[in-house]
Formats: sequence, structure tokens, C-alpha cells
Amino acid sequence: MSRKGSDFSGVSVALVTPFQDGEVDYVTLRSQVEFQIAAGTACLCPTGTTGESPTLTHEEHERVIAEVVQVSAGRIKVMAGTGSNSTAEALRLTKWAAKEGADASLMVAPYYNKPTQEGFYQHYKTVAEEVGIPLCVYNIPGRTAKNIEPETIIRLADLPNITMVKEATGSLDQASQIISATDLTVLSGDDSLTLPLLSIGGEGVISVVANIIPTDMIKLVNAFTTGETDQATQWHHQLFPLCRDMLGLATNPIPIKVAMQMLGRDSGELRLPMTQPTATQTEALAQTLQRYGLL
Repeated sequence: MSRKGSDFSGVSVALVTPFQDGEVDYVTLRSQVEFQIAAGTACLCPTGTTGESPTLTHEEHERVIAEVVQVSAGRIKVMAGTGSNSTAEALRLTKWAAKEGADASLMVAPYYNKPTQEGFYQHYKTVAEEVGIPLCVYNIPGRTAKNIEPETIIRLADLPNITMVKEATGSLDQASQIISATDLTVLSGDDSLTLPLLSIGGEGVISVVANIIPTDMIKLVNAFTTGETDQATQWHHQLFPLCRDMLGLATNPIPIKVAMQMLGRDSGELRLPMTQPTATQTEALAQTLQRYGLL
């Protein structure tokens, strides 16, 4: 079955937003884009959860998207995070991303205000009818406080430019229902569930750990795609402890930014209310990176 968003299959990376002395560090951001292009990553996703979008100003949010698009220069796809709990704000950001040349929009479910299922539908429908680029519905109820039910996503699939779902519910049943009932491309929103999701018809992942090990995640997805399922399983078992122990240490993006600092790729600076891990957590993270062979 040909799916609407298959051109975004493979490994996308949920980019961190680097900070230095409280300001966005655009020099480091550009180097991170180049790092992912060199690794062969399929798509970049700036200004999402991992990019600390809730604490970016409107101006910073727009500039980060613009910088990533400009540096990418058509060498890699860009799926910009443009979601909001305000439909008008999500529409404004998505129009900006489209104008700047983003290839797609990653739109998180409206958070905090807990819309009805009809509210979710009308939110996405409003943006989809106003903006021409493909939209990825980002369903992460652990962050947003409410699930977009599969029946609602099935309705949304009828809108031509809603082409993908970033599935971060942790429910393979929900993912299976969406995959079996629609032609949407489903991408994993949980690194450790990438292989299970691929096995039921998912087409890739929007990865956090690929900020530091993109080639390993690419090898997992490519192995499965080419029918080398034993090799894909081996990569899953190799990556799983890293995903579990690093990302389970503290709220994303705290662990990944500190890991990148340890590896010399980021300042590790976070914006409040995100705070640095404790000394015990930092030591545990260092041990996790050592076990994986990164330190």
C-alpha cells in the first residue's frame, strides 16, 4: 500500500536548540545541521519538544526554522515544529515555515486546553486548509494531557495534505488501527519502539538519540527496510539500553543535551523550567554513554 507521507520515511532527527549564555547559539545549530547531513539523515525536525519550543520566543522560533532551512539548502528535508495550543498561532507558525521553504510541518496536539476530539479535528483541518505543505500530526498524550483518538486521526487522513502521524502514545494497538485504516505514514515518536512500529507497517522514526548516533539508527531502519530483520533486531537490542537509560533519566531534552555536552557537540545549556540533572544522574548518564562506547 502506497502511503501519503512515504517521502518522509527513514530517520528524522528531533533537533535540540543550542543555547549559549541564555541566547540561541546559531553557530552551533548550523554545525548540528551539517553533522546530520553528513550522517545521511533523511529529515530534520527543529523546534519540537526536543528543541524546547515552549520556551522559545516567537522570533526565536521563526529564526531557528529559517536557519535550519537555509543551512539545509535542499540537501536534507526539514519538517518544522509549528504546533501550538492556539489554532491561530499554529496556523501563523505553519505559514511561516512554508514561506521559509520547510518541506513539512510537525504539529503537536494542542496541549493544556484538552480539546474534544472534534476540537482536535477542527484544529488540524483549519491549518491543513490554509497551508499547502504536508502536515504530520504529533500525538504525544504524555505531554499534551489528551490522546488524539485513532478515529479522529482516521478522519484527518481524508484531508489531502495531512500525510503523517508521529506516534508517541506508546500503544501499538493505536498505531495498528491507524495504519490499517488509513494511507498515512506513521513515524515512531519513541526511539525504543522504532523496530516494533516498523514491524506493523510504520515507516521510520523521529529520533532523539539520533542527535548523537544517527548512523546507528539509520542502520536499524535500513536493515529492516531491506529485509535484514535479524540485523535490525540486533541493532534494536544494541540501541535499547541507551534509549532506556539515557532518555529515561530525566525529562527530554535534559539527558540528550547533557550527553551532547559530554561529547563536545552542545553547551548542555537548558532554559527554565528545564534544569540540569543531579550529580548522580550525570554520573549515570556518563556510564550509559561509556557502555555504548561513546565515551
